[in-house]
Amino acid sequence: MDIKNQELKPLKFSKLIGKDFNTTLKKRVRAYFKDNNISKYANTNMKIKTVFMVSLYLSPYLLMVFGVITNPWLITLCWMIMGVGAAGIGLAVMHDANHGAYSKSEKVNFIIGRVINLVGGYAPTWKIQHNILHHTYTNIHGYDEDISPALPLLRFAPTDKYSRVHRFQYLYAWFFYSLMTVMWMTTKDFQQLFRYKKMGLTKTENVNFKPLFRELILTKVFYYLYIMVIPIIFIDIAWYFIPLLILMMQMIAGLILAIVFQPAHVTPDTGFPMPERDLTIENNWAIHQLETTSNFAPKSRILYWFVGGLNYQVEHHLFPNICHVHYKELSKIVKATALEFEVPYYSEPTFFSAIKSHAKMLHKLGQPTEVNLAMS
Repeated sequence: MDIKNQELKPLKFSKLIGKDFNTTLKKRVRAYFKDNNISKYANTNMKIKTVFMVSLYLSPYLLMVFGVITNPWLITLCWMIMGVGAAGIGLAVMHDANHGAYSKSEKVNFIIGRVINLVGGYAPTWKIQHNILHHTYTNIHGYDEDISPALPLLRFAPTDKYSRVHRFQYLYAWFFYSLMTVMWMTTKDFQQLFRYKKMGLTKTENVNFKPLFRELILTKVFYYLYIMVIPIIFIDIAWYFIPLLILMMQMIAGLILAIVFQPAHVTPDTGFPMPERDLTIENNWAIHQLETTSNFAPKSRILYWFVGGLNYQVEHHLFPNICHVHYKELSKIVKATALEFEVPYYSEPTFFSAIKSHAKMLHKLGQPTEVNLAMS
């Protein structure tokens, strides 16, 4: 099943299976915030992080444009730092805001969420792909675009079409991961916007399509003016190096983003359920999230800080409207409740073990399965 370019037909999750687990977990999480008298939104730490990540991205740019840094090697280093900063903005700043988890104020969430536009993306299409398709239909092939790549060289689900070239994807996938934000800044947002219009999903961002299209065009014009035209004019380096440095920056950002998100869902542990003919999933939505998602490196404070708590991907999927600064504490509640109700709670001990697990799954998906042999 593939819903691309078709009107979205929503899937239905069971309201009975796992009902007690879901109710109990939500009750305990609400009690945590009430008993500790804290807000579920951003705290001071989150606001400091926001300033840091935006500064990490913009400071090197300003130092180059205003002629403070002129050495070619230092200029190259600046663009590399910008790549790390762009990833930090994507993971730890705009992500919470576009989930409505940064602030009680919709206006604040809107403004901070639009920071993705500053690094080459487009907030409305990102929100549709991520918030609606990925979070609602996690690991359901044909619905979740995170496991339904446009590039046929990659296979992220057992039910996806198999090709012999997939035997080597565990080796070459990492290169294509690095192109993720390159696609953002060029063609992907345009393709998605028109595709989501056909699917009836752009209405979730604006009832009228034209304002979205105008905003997308203006966003891209602004991005290319400040990221390419201004540096070509003001940075003391041959103009033809600028596009190459931008490409390098985006590839660094893309690789960081991909190796954080992909090991959370495409692993030997996580499931890839398919809907019944009547478009139902025989599972509770909350348990579905547990069965299709994995944490990693729960003891790493540095990673937790930089990746916006997304190493606690289970907690993020269960409570996307809660700011990531609370995930570490919430994980104790989620894990205990999962154990009590005997439902899965997947977690890799380190970031490197998560990468290894993902590579193992890429290798596994590079082999033909009975399902795909039957389809061929």
